[in-house]
Amino acid sequence: MSVAPAPVLVTGSSRGLGRAIALRLAAAGHDLVLHCRSRREEAEAVRAEVEALGRNARVLQFDVGDRAACAAILEADTEAHGGYYGVVCNAGLTRDGAFPALTGEDWDVVLRTNLDGFYNVLHPVVMPMIRRRAPGRIVCITSVSGLIGNRGQVNYSASKAGLIGAAKALAVELAKRKITVNCVAPGLIDTEILDEHVPVEKILEMIPAGRMGTPEEVAHAVAFLLAPEAGYITRQVLAVNGGLC
Repeated sequence: MSVAPAPVLVTGSSRGLGRAIALRLAAAGHDLVLHCRSRREEAEAVRAEVEALGRNARVLQFDVGDRAACAAILEADTEAHGGYYGVVCNAGLTRDGAFPALTGEDWDVVLRTNLDGFYNVLHPVVMPMIRRRAPGRIVCITSVSGLIGNRGQVNYSASKAGLIGAAKALAVELAKRKITVNCVAPGLIDTEILDEHVPVEKILEMIPAGRMGTPEEVAHAVAFLLAPEAGYITRQVLAVNGGLC
């Protein structure tokens, strides 16, 4: 039996961290609404994995940075299937570089995806969640960069810090509706988002745990915040970073 009567939307769930979150939630008994921007075949493969775990899943495809597309697709989905129990805002990207060399496009695309995506995804689905008149959960995947900043990531740090502020404010608005809003802030995680310019060895020296985290460890934190038992936890940032900060 599902732990919730309505599904959980996980953005950016075709691979990496999003895939791990989707599979962990399926294992916990949730039905899923998966999402991809362009990797449809990979998203369908995750759908098959979710269904192999005995849960239902469907795939939506859109760019979280495209406000009109988000509204059209998410409004149609909630009208057809009802409001979601939960949303995990995971989709994001990086365009790293020293600030003097950072282009306007590098700034815009990161803020548009990582921060504007918060509004674009949640604005069409919050009212359907409220109309369920039942507890709900929203979890935003931020970053250690949004907590302490990071060299070469002025744009990314700004987007993730802004995401934390937005989530905390929304948590206040939705608390009386029994909809919690929290953030999970991963540190150095072994996913495809790491590129060749990330100084992994230097970062590892600053991590008390002495290693990178895994997508599955982050996924367990997300699953905890989506659980019915986490109903009194809202407006919080759960750091998963091996003690980095």
